[in-house]
Amino acid sequence: MVQLPLDGITVAVTGASGSLGQALLRQLHREGATLVALTSREEPLQLSDADGRPIPLRQVVWRCGEEGALEPVLADCQLLVINHGFNSHGDRSANAVGTSLEVNALSSWRLLELFARLAQADPPGHPRRELWMNTSEAEIQAAVSPLYELSKRLQGQLLSLRSLDLAGPQLRIRRLVLGPFRSALNPIGVMGAGFVAREILRQVHWNCSLVIVTPNPLTYVLMPLATLSRWLYFSLTSRPSAEAPAFKSRGR
Repeated sequence: MVQLPLDGITVAVTGASGSLGQALLRQLHREGATLVALTSREEPLQLSDADGRPIPLRQVVWRCGEEGALEPVLADCQLLVINHGFNSHGDRSANAVGTSLEVNALSSWRLLELFARLAQADPPGHPRRELWMNTSEAEIQAAVSPLYELSKRLQGQLLSLRSLDLAGPQLRIRRLVLGPFRSALNPIGVMGAGFVAREILRQVHWNCSLVIVTPNPLTYVLMPLATLSRWLYFSLTSRPSAEAPAFKSRGR
């Protein structure tokens, strides 16, 4: 088993106020990480460990579209977990389309570019940074929410495309493909967030780049095939750019 040294590193988690965000923070604290909770909520986030002791964390409030404002925070983080999301359920209005694309796909892409740029600026000998992106099995299967599926598929496609240039010696990228777990986005999920968080860390310790946690056996077959076919297609039909990772956001 390959151990990822989490003890003592600083980890930032988006969507920190959600059920999985909180479960991941608890699990990462258990492994010795220093926590940065990135959330859109103003209310203080208060977490406790299994013994009821408060979990120390730094809470940073941000909004999608203002990713650039997070640069000073992320500069000190060795690991970024992109976990925030939005589910419009049956709403297919123009506002729902815009919010779904912005939150699920474009915001995640901008954070990916920002963190990759920080990693590329690290001096020689700096510990390799990691980025974990929660894309969901809605990338490849129905989720009974068309806009959620469309935006998550775009998120996954962008991750596959840009990983060709951004993943490397300075940045390790892991894709989290998660099935239905109970949360505000999916109150009827069949898995608990705590179980999902433990499984994510277990597979990370196995050194998996494609982390899959779902009760659906088809996902374990289809998702590796999808990522491999994208890698092959994007490699053959696109070319790398000499430009550094860049993006524009209202926060810069």
